[in-house]
Amino acid sequence: MKEEKEKELEKLNRKIKKTVWNAINDYNMIEDGDKIMVCLSGGKDSYTMLDILMQIQKASIFDFEIVAVNLDQKQPGFPEEVLPNYLTKVGVDFEIVERDTYSIVKDKTPEGKTTCSLCSRLRRGTLYTAAERLGCNKLALGHHRDDILETFFLNLFFAGKIETMPAKYRTNDDRFVILRPLAFVKEQQIEEYATMMDYPIIPCNLCGSQPNLQRQVVKKMLHAWDEKYPGRSEIMFSALKNISPTHMLDMDLYDFKNLESKFIGDMKAGIEFDMP
Repeated sequence: MKEEKEKELEKLNRKIKKTVWNAINDYNMIEDGDKIMVCLSGGKDSYTMLDILMQIQKASIFDFEIVAVNLDQKQPGFPEEVLPNYLTKVGVDFEIVERDTYSIVKDKTPEGKTTCSLCSRLRRGTLYTAAERLGCNKLALGHHRDDILETFFLNLFFAGKIETMPAKYRTNDDRFVILRPLAFVKEQQIEEYATMMDYPIIPCNLCGSQPNLQRQVVKKMLHAWDEKYPGRSEIMFSALKNISPTHMLDMDLYDFKNLESKFIGDMKAGIEFDMP
């Protein structure tokens, strides 16, 4: 039984690592000399991301550094010893950044409103400051394929725009490049891997406990679609990488106003045609 579990773990590890490799190669995520801040929340996604990136680092394909950083937001009951113990055990450089964003979010968020937006902005600013101090040029976030699909539909349904989480982008101030190495990895694979690895998961009591989050509604919708139409998620995710700007309606992406048929353009240019 133990050997079978080890074989299953090895097989799943290879599958996830290959998928991460594909994302790294497709988007040129890692280069020699990079110092990457791996943002660790204590959830299944960030544990898996750190694990796979450390394996890729040991493969010696790229010469890059990793520093794992956790933001201790001072949530009540947060087990402060869990991450330092784990990170020391796996032998990675790390830093725990302490900032009481929990109290700020609770104080500033009106009753009944979600805390995600403000929490995200505060967390992002704190991590950018830490990355600059630590000399990191890139930050790795643990968002996976399902997060990207859910964000697409959230923006479509509630923000009226076609937008999602890119696998790689540069911050507005040009200081850092943000990576999502798990961009092609299914959440179900991460859940299975995290269970097999027995990571010391730390739940987020700030956002995870909020009722009626629209993201959860969208997640259930996508899950229901996949159950009824197997493979639909794969097709939709492929669509995000197969966009035709000329077949959309965004005039910032394509000059529809000045579009004319080739025939009319040639006529204006004085080209003669043999008419039937």
